[in-house]
Amino acid sequence: MNASFSGTRDYVASEELMLAVNIAVTLEKPLLIKGEPGTGKTMLAQAVADALGKKLIIWNVKSTTKAQDGLYVYDVVQRLYDSQFGTHDVDDIGHYIKLGKLGEAFSSDEQVVLLIDEIDKADLEFPNDLLWELDQMEFYIPETKETVRAKQRPIVIITSNAEKELPDAFLRRCIFHYIEFPDQEQMEQILRVHFDHLEEDLVEQALAAFYWIRGLKKIEKKPSTSELVDWLRALTVGGVASEKIAAAIPFAGVLLKKDKDLRTLQDNLR
Repeated sequence: MNASFSGTRDYVASEELMLAVNIAVTLEKPLLIKGEPGTGKTMLAQAVADALGKKLIIWNVKSTTKAQDGLYVYDVVQRLYDSQFGTHDVDDIGHYIKLGKLGEAFSSDEQVVLLIDEIDKADLEFPNDLLWELDQMEFYIPETKETVRAKQRPIVIITSNAEKELPDAFLRRCIFHYIEFPDQEQMEQILRVHFDHLEEDLVEQALAAFYWIRGLKKIEKKPSTSELVDWLRALTVGGVASEKIAAAIPFAGVLLKKDKDLRTLQDNLR
């Protein structure tokens, strides 16, 4: 493999995830990442870019996002305005063409990492509308009669929160990996990335309480890694003794964000 990803100092990756990244890079296929919130899906793209020395381009997908938005936008309103009041040469349509994130990735002289984040937020046609572009690494701009071809094939990482099922035709073109929620040992490694020093007893008690809460059957929104990191900061700033963590779960509102979940926690502490 020409490029090899093995995690970074700031991103703890499993062997399976590292292998999935490297296979996707070698086969030049998009890497589709799924996993529950807090498993580092979005951060993976930054870690890959850092590890391989590439620029990162992020395309944040929303419910209103169309595939066309990632290719280019023709600002016909600005052209009309300039034709009436401006001094620009309105005959040059290229002046009013702005490349989207996919267009930026294609036109880059250097290979980049392109993150298409939360693809399942868009409508069901969105992934299908990108099939040609991701396969052929090119698209056509009819307004200027130009074809934009990738100078360097980008490393494409796509994340999904599984809010919608993605089309089979799209899935066939991707390398797929599901990031499992970190076990206690891996989570401790992640915490070491975020904190220069932590008291051993505090880490042990906090992790035990964290995974106990995640294991409660009636918890609707399980706390994620980012919430654990915030909770440890709160415990440290609050000067909470490690022996009081399991019995009281101080600052529970840092971990749990729903009234029902907080009541569930209190019921199980009694």
